[in-house]
Amino acid sequence: MSSQSTPQNITDKVEEMADQAQMKKDEMMSQTSMNSQSSDQNASYTSQASNLLQQTGEQMKNMAQGAAEAVKNTLGMNNATNNASNAPDTNHPSNPFSRG
Repeated sequence: MSSQSTPQNITDKVEEMADQAQMKKDEMMSQTSMNSQSSDQNASYTSQASNLLQQTGEQMKNMAQGAAEAVKNTLGMNNATNNASNAPDTNHPSNPFSRG
């Protein structure tokens, strides 16, 4: 006997295909949700790393400026604090422009 498609067989096949399509859709939605969460987490890590690098850069800049100010103060070249009370002694033996 040859297999004939009856309305019941066609209905069963359509229902089976609909179930498979629903399972595939659910699987894809689950993967999309997981990918979205992973993407959000990666964005959070990137933001945290960016903030850390910015803070580190600012700290390094401040340290370098502090070191430069210390050198200027040591050499008497800091204009901000250079006034008559702390001006270098022009009669100091190591000063090449001393008045002798």
